[in-house]
Amino acid sequence: MIRLFAAFTLPESITADLSRRQKGILGARWRPLESLHVTLRFFGPLPENKADDLDSELSAIAGRSFDLALKGVGVFGEGADVHAVWAGTAPCEPLTRLARRCERAARRSGLKPERRAYRPHVTLAYLRNAASDEVGTWIGQNNLLKSPSFTVSRFGLYSSWPGEDGAVYRLERAYSLS
Repeated sequence: MIRLFAAFTLPESITADLSRRQKGILGARWRPLESLHVTLRFFGPLPENKADDLDSELSAIAGRSFDLALKGVGVFGEGADVHAVWAGTAPCEPLTRLARRCERAARRSGLKPERRAYRPHVTLAYLRNAASDEVGTWIGQNNLLKSPSFTVSRFGLYSSWPGEDGAVYRLERAYSLS
């Protein structure tokens, strides 16, 4: 079994700005810069043969490169159950289309439909028992985040492997957007 997701990484100029925001919440497990990405579709653990089928479907996705910017921040969870802080993306129809195409590729390869609404974001940290006042202060200090536009010209199929400080991601296949 291999745990897979489709995503694209961010340019260094964008991750450098995000790294300056990775502070201020005691006990947060801030994600390393090389792990920052926007997920298009999480597929979960798959047998190798199913991963091959998925790769075949993803490689057939046609699409054009597009410009994207990060905008705003938020959390997953509520109150004492807040478990992640993230940077969002500005509304972008080509991004939404690409995510839908990844969803269709997953279904064509035999995977169950994703039930959650697509919410593009970059996870900056995972939290456990974070003080709500610290999380609120962090959001207040970062909620006006707006990055310069950057071009998304490829996406990839990534594997996720458990590590001491959180999951480690490895690019398995890359797909170009023309």
